[in-house]
Amino acid sequence: MSIINFGIVGGGWRAEFYIRIAKALPERFRIHSMLVRDEGKGQAIEKKWGIRTVRTMQEFTAEAASLSFAVVSVPRTVAPQMIRELAEKHIPVLAETPPATDLAALTELYLSLPRDAKVQVAEQYLFQPMHAARIQMARSGKLGEVTHAQVSAAHDYHGISLIRQLLGVGFEPAAISGQQFESTIMQGPSRQGDPHEERIVQSVQRIATFRFGDKLAVYDFTGDQYFSWIRRSRMLVRGSKGELVDCEVSYLKDYATPVHTELRRVDTGHHGNLEGYYHRGVMAEGEWLYQNPAAPARLSDDEIAIATCLLKMGDYASGSGSSFYSLADASQDHYLALLMGTAVETGQTVHTEKQAWSEDKERFN
Repeated sequence: MSIINFGIVGGGWRAEFYIRIAKALPERFRIHSMLVRDEGKGQAIEKKWGIRTVRTMQEFTAEAASLSFAVVSVPRTVAPQMIRELAEKHIPVLAETPPATDLAALTELYLSLPRDAKVQVAEQYLFQPMHAARIQMARSGKLGEVTHAQVSAAHDYHGISLIRQLLGVGFEPAAISGQQFESTIMQGPSRQGDPHEERIVQSVQRIATFRFGDKLAVYDFTGDQYFSWIRRSRMLVRGSKGELVDCEVSYLKDYATPVHTELRRVDTGHHGNLEGYYHRGVMAEGEWLYQNPAAPARLSDDEIAIATCLLKMGDYASGSGSSFYSLADASQDHYLALLMGTAVETGQTVHTEKQAWSEDKERFN
């Protein structure tokens, strides 16, 4: 198995996920260099992680032939420029979400790239272990025809990506309605760590419905869920023969035989187990629904999902693998999220229109 040698454009909070993954899996990944324009930040990264940093795109691409691909992890306002520059130099790109700010920027990016550009987007939620297992269950046929999903697990385009994956929805027209609700909550942990005092803050909840023809989705999320100790994520998937509620599955084997089972995580290192602490996969009824491709590295579920994107990107960039989350998919999910925002703000039902990527969605696949 050859080592995937990639570079990173950006040096922020999200870029460190890729660094941690590469350090945890040195036999599979190597970070060639990082483009970090701020001198002080670049030096700090070199000191902490031992990774070479450069200040200009010219320096970053000087040894392009040695790069499997480049990860673009910069603000959405400047991401399109970085993606274009790399694509024009024939360097495959794995871009962070979303790849651009608004509909105009998404369209301009999509249409301005060379037709042979190799671009994918690092949407990780569909590759998180439990979500991947739920998607596999929804596609297994055991639930029958899946027509309804309720997703309360991630914000905006992340949550919408799960909705489309669970329902098997592509670029079909959608009608979107929404509302926003504010309530109070005891402040919990954040990116900066645990709370230091008792403090009541406002919590903003968005609820939206998406009608894709005869399929219905309910989006329900509050940003507190990412870190809160008291706000859980929730998932419901319904089909003609069964349903999945979080980790519990009920379905009909035949018209007179109900089956009740659960998605069970398999983690090592618990109690007297001496394999080391890592995630193996998710099982149901004695079969693997999901197996962790990054095992036995000790990674969080989100890091496992990002590592999965990196592995898939390595195959895609080399020509041995197919598209796994295309620029078209990323653009559609962000477009739906933007329309959801409009629906929430106006109180009106809004309808999608065909976009450049839905007309020519085979590009970059």
